[in-house]
Amino acid sequence: MVVAGVAGSGKSTIGRLVADRMNCAFADGDDFHPAVNVAKMHAGIPLTDDDRWPWLRAIAAWMDERAAAGESAVVACSVLRRAYREVLLTARARPRMIFLVVTHDECAARLEARHGHFFGRDLLDSQFMTLELPEPPEPVDLVLANGTPEQITDKIMALLGSGDEVSSPSGRS
Repeated sequence: MVVAGVAGSGKSTIGRLVADRMNCAFADGDDFHPAVNVAKMHAGIPLTDDDRWPWLRAIAAWMDERAAAGESAVVACSVLRRAYREVLLTARARPRMIFLVVTHDECAARLEARHGHFFGRDLLDSQFMTLELPEPPEPVDLVLANGTPEQITDKIMALLGSGDEVSSPSGRS
């Protein structure tokens, strides 16, 4: 499963909680960035597509390793554009992608409260400028990321079981 969204949407926190509830491995997409990407973001420089492709391929390779081992796993990463999501969803057997939807203002507040992370509040506008919200026919489920992390995780778990608490543009339930 991929838990996606803009910086500050809660994807790492929620992804860890979902992985815990599913009793499976978790990976944070931030850990797949090469040092040069981290340095750029730390300096307040937005990443380009050329920066992102190797990062996305590394995440896809991790997903493939888990699948080859017969393991379930959750990875949290931004995948803001449809083309990025296609890298992770295409040619993989039954991946599930949850995209956390949150307002710019909420993300800004969350990023300002977060300390010690290389992605600062100054890069948030670039995230929203890059963002292409998933739309049908993309096999991506949207979850409104309001409430506590536990409440958001409950929404996702309900989606996995019944689909009652989320918007599912893919038509999956």
